[in-house]
Amino acid sequence: MKIENRITKMLGVDYPIVQAPMGWIARAQLASAVSNAGGLGIIETSSGRLDEVREEVKKMRSLTSKPFGVNIAQAFVRDPGIVQFVIDQGVKFVTTSAGDPQKYCSALKQAGLTVFHVVPSLKTAQRAVEAGVDGLVVEGGEGGGFKNPREVATMVLLPLVCEKVNVPVIAAGGMVDGRTMAAAFALGAEGIQMGTRMVSSAESPVHQNWKNMILNAQETDTVFLNRFGPGPALRALRTEKTTKFEKEPPANIMGEFGKALDLYFGGDMEASIALSGQVAGRIDEVKPVAQIIGETIAEFEETIVQLERKYAH
Repeated sequence: MKIENRITKMLGVDYPIVQAPMGWIARAQLASAVSNAGGLGIIETSSGRLDEVREEVKKMRSLTSKPFGVNIAQAFVRDPGIVQFVIDQGVKFVTTSAGDPQKYCSALKQAGLTVFHVVPSLKTAQRAVEAGVDGLVVEGGEGGGFKNPREVATMVLLPLVCEKVNVPVIAAGGMVDGRTMAAAFALGAEGIQMGTRMVSSAESPVHQNWKNMILNAQETDTVFLNRFGPGPALRALRTEKTTKFEKEPPANIMGEFGKALDLYFGGDMEASIALSGQVAGRIDEVKPVAQIIGETIAEFEETIVQLERKYAH
């Protein structure tokens, strides 16, 4: 069953499930699986390797005929030509994140793209709406990756933003299955974004050691790092390195990503920082993307039907 709402109509997808644009990971292999399963795959730029990203977009077109998007991670991609780069890829949907929503929005929209901005607070959500975005990705502090140092949980942030804005909202942070999707919709969202669940999917390109660490993680096995800067705060899996950093942050947290590829694809879990959300504690099996999306939609529908039966008298 297709879901029809503002998100699916804007994105041209069957299901309002978006894959997070994770650096190095959100490339054609994973993103095409998401798009082919009826969701929206997104290609990352936060690795900064735009020549590689260009090739990944070409690969996407050979792997799927379905819609997909590109993310501009403003803090990590400072190339002055990034807007034209994204326009040149011929995509129709872009998310902007980690920066001022007003920086690129008008140029992207003038080129005919649909623009969503990722926001961690009501203030940034309102600023993005003022900038003219088509929608928002509202990201709670339990999500993995780079975060606002003053993190707010999805359960608080999502309804707060949805009460104050009229644009469609995609919920991120804690989204892992049909029940969390139903909860997000009850709080005002019209779509969800999955990160950690997709990192641990069969099509994810990361090393099996990373996937295994997610499968074995408890809900308390992430750490919130670098709250007081300098540089971004972030949520990651608990390892010897990140447990140490929790109490004694390094002078330059971004310097710790110098050997990221040794962790991501070499499997050395102490070589860098494995970004992950708290939902790692709810994931206990590697599944193909199509199964993840299919089960999520089925459970979403089952959940709302059960709630109606139980409470709508």
